[in-house]
Amino acid sequence: MAIEMSQFYQVFFDEAEELLAEMEKLLLAVDLSDPDMEDLNAIFRTAHSIKGGASTFGISDMSDVTHFLESLLDHIRKGEMAITSEHVDAFLIAKDILKMQLNGHKFGAEVDQEAVADVRMLLQSLAQNSTHIAPPPKIESYIDKSKEEQFRKSYRIEFPKVSDVEIDTLGEELNLLGDIAKESLDDNRIAFVLNTNATPDDIIAICSFILDPQDLFITEIALKKIPPKEKSGDEPGYGLFDTPHEQDEDKLGYGFFDPIDPAFALDRSPEEIMKGVAKKLDKDVSHHVAGAHDDKGAGKKEGSNQESTTIRVGIEKVDQMINLIGELVITQAMLEQRTNDLDPIEHERLLSSVAQLTRNTRDLQEAVMSIRMMPMDYVFSRFPRMVRDLASKLGKKVEFITYGASTELDKGLIERIVDPLTHLVRNSIDHGIEMPDARRAEGKYEAGRLSLSAAHQGGNIVIEVSDDGGGLNREKILAKAFESGLPVTENMPDAEVWQLIFAPGFSTAEVVTDVSGRGVGMDVVKRNITNMGGVVDIRSARGFGTTIVISLPLTLAILDGMSIRVGEEVYILPLSCVVESLQPVPDDIKVISGKGTVIKVREEYLPLIALHQVFGIEPKFTDPCLGIIVILEVDGKRAALFIDELVGQQQVVVKNIESNYRKVPGVSGATILGDGCVALILDVSALLRT
Repeated sequence: MAIEMSQFYQVFFDEAEELLAEMEKLLLAVDLSDPDMEDLNAIFRTAHSIKGGASTFGISDMSDVTHFLESLLDHIRKGEMAITSEHVDAFLIAKDILKMQLNGHKFGAEVDQEAVADVRMLLQSLAQNSTHIAPPPKIESYIDKSKEEQFRKSYRIEFPKVSDVEIDTLGEELNLLGDIAKESLDDNRIAFVLNTNATPDDIIAICSFILDPQDLFITEIALKKIPPKEKSGDEPGYGLFDTPHEQDEDKLGYGFFDPIDPAFALDRSPEEIMKGVAKKLDKDVSHHVAGAHDDKGAGKKEGSNQESTTIRVGIEKVDQMINLIGELVITQAMLEQRTNDLDPIEHERLLSSVAQLTRNTRDLQEAVMSIRMMPMDYVFSRFPRMVRDLASKLGKKVEFITYGASTELDKGLIERIVDPLTHLVRNSIDHGIEMPDARRAEGKYEAGRLSLSAAHQGGNIVIEVSDDGGGLNREKILAKAFESGLPVTENMPDAEVWQLIFAPGFSTAEVVTDVSGRGVGMDVVKRNITNMGGVVDIRSARGFGTTIVISLPLTLAILDGMSIRVGEEVYILPLSCVVESLQPVPDDIKVISGKGTVIKVREEYLPLIALHQVFGIEPKFTDPCLGIIVILEVDGKRAALFIDELVGQQQVVVKNIESNYRKVPGVSGATILGDGCVALILDVSALLRT
């Protein structure tokens, strides 16, 4: 039974993207002086999987490139040549070409065929001309097929006839399990004879990608001798089948020829080809391979070999489910509020059921919210290549390390944090880390250290971008601030001086480059992080480096809030901004002429914000000593909020007020309370700015 393959195209596209990302991650982590054979095998497997999938779906241009790539990788993993920085550069460029081809098939994007041809020539040249020969080590091959161990069994694998491409792909995959020959039984059925030490389950696993397992008929037969074929220009290079395929352009890329032509010669050096392709792809290539390690290498091998069972679901379906859960939470809150006035003895069973519903709703809400949570590795994985290329472009050496890549964050936030982090990482390389000569003169290791980390702290996620470069220059920043007309003083604390770099148009760069220097970016970083409900802080020491700390809420869909009342209105304060609440005495309240009212809290005077004045409503109390004062803190600034009373603490479902009404100053969103009323969620940062 033939399968219509076009229905699986999107699955192939998604898996190919994941495999290409995994390939890049593994390549950047390779230790050239002592490569891990397991890593080399994993890189080979990614190329082989992409090639097999592309061949199955008839995407011959991708299978063509991966065939050349796979051949060179096979020489390296078998110990026939040593891997060099030149190989890694070529593999990374080949990965970019494959991504370009994938985008061409997926989105109809333009594909530079000249660059594709150059990469094929480059890989062919490296496979033929490399002089870095190493003694063959003991290798665990992709699937154990050692010729030193005799195959113990023969199987005949019969199945209904499918397309030539699918037969070829299936034969190549089965060839990894042992020696194979093809038989034609009749016009409707095909059979392979396979000498192997594998089990029938292994054979079914290989075949099930193309064939329905119910259509397979596997029979153990007497062991047969299957001699490998001699390779020639007209015959397949793998010696798989009794009936050779014609080698022509239509068959190119399916693995039935040896790509290494003995007479092959390049008109340019491999380095010239790489630079030419890199220029076309707007990438920079050099042999300064920067190490990329995740969590000090811990868990990396487990991640590459571990299998997981997943299901792909469109994000719109997840968002719809989250919205429905939000409505369920609101309905549950309404039921709970309606039953609060019931007699607990007379309605014991009803109240018990409502309490059980509350617990189940909370558990369901947390479970559904976790579906939107994604590991920070989704963000971190794109930086090793960027760091490597940018460091090469600037002539610097950078060791890039990540920590906490498994830390999870809401998908909506994870997509919005990419651009700010990209700018911060680029700034660290360009402005923070010094040139190798300067670092050596200061007694530092010539390769700068740049780290990216993520960790949970309470209800927030804290992301740090840290470098061991020269640190921020306080004098230069203050001088530039004076020049720009910013309100600064010489005795400002360091924390406030560092915040000046987030001012619009602020830059201390002496030369404008295509990397930075125009004063555009850091203000956008601060604004984007603030819009996500986060805060950004800077720690720096001259000569020792800079650390930028970003604190974000785990999700914007659900909020732990404190309900407060002013007059007849109920508002929600984000609990993360609330420090404490108190009732002052008259001596603590001071009025400063022309400045407003302040309140003394433990020897510190804080500005007093009367919420009823901000929104122009009639309060229950106008005297702060009769009401309640809530101490708020955000962005390192503190203030006191004067309200009538505290209502309680609750988890609320955040609704976007801007898309349903319009932007309201001092308000970040809205929610529906248990009584069905709408409560506004206060924007604490905006209130403190007033």
